[in-house]
Amino acid sequence: MVDAAWIALSVIRGLGGKTLHALIDHYGAPDAILGASASDLRRVRGIGPTLSAAITAVNLPEVERALARWQDRGVRVITLDDPAYPPALRMLDDAPPTLFAKGQWPCMTDRAVAIVGTRTASPRALALAQRVAGDLAEQGVTVVSGLALGIDSAAHIGALATTCGMTVAVLGSGLFDIYPPEHAGLAAAIERRGALVCEIRPDTRVNTPALVARNRIISGLSQCVLVVQTDADGGALHAARAALAQGRRVCYVDDPLGNTNAGRGINALRELGAEPLPPDLSINALLG
Repeated sequence: MVDAAWIALSVIRGLGGKTLHALIDHYGAPDAILGASASDLRRVRGIGPTLSAAITAVNLPEVERALARWQDRGVRVITLDDPAYPPALRMLDDAPPTLFAKGQWPCMTDRAVAIVGTRTASPRALALAQRVAGDLAEQGVTVVSGLALGIDSAAHIGALATTCGMTVAVLGSGLFDIYPPEHAGLAAAIERRGALVCEIRPDTRVNTPALVARNRIISGLSQCVLVVQTDADGGALHAARAALAQGRRVCYVDDPLGNTNAGRGINALRELGAEPLPPDLSINALLG
């Protein structure tokens, strides 16, 4: 049974897994945290006036009602101590305290590769992302991406085009506010052959902090992050930085057409420590 008090705490903006566990260590249980005064909460490292006010303002009955509504709509709630929580993600210092999922969860295989890139990709890059995703999916690798326009959607489509490939979309919105809206059909297809995942309340609208924060989940679920095309200041660089900080391998696809801005993106990836995509797309080559 899902602990509503844990859910209430885990969806407070700014209260990450590390701080939540510090609170658990101090108070022993989520209910005790919610029963503490603001001044007492501030004795715990990492809890300041903003977080203490947010914790004391929690309306637990409202959270319990919301939780029932979410579950009625097919949402799976996965807490850090749930066996269905991805082990690789759990190991991160900033692991999401709770994941919300729709679809065939748990669907992560032992091997997962994230494929990310620009929303304004070239036709060649889109075709390459789709082909690589399909090749990996056929080898039993879960393809992880972010449902965005461009490379992300090509990766999901490539995995779904195989006979039994699995793909996971990590959202920067709640599960009930698919973004971008034109990918609602793709999201429905992913639910049938994978899962949609987010760390924020399912009824939350898309927002920039969530879009950025999901990058650590995309990389955290994966053993390797492949950047197919990115601009010099592209969002895919956030995923690359998160992956490298987590000790994940990051690969990139070179641009033989000499696109200037894409070339700057590749240079930025090289400077971060990314490697060229191995010519052999076998699992050993990419994940070795």
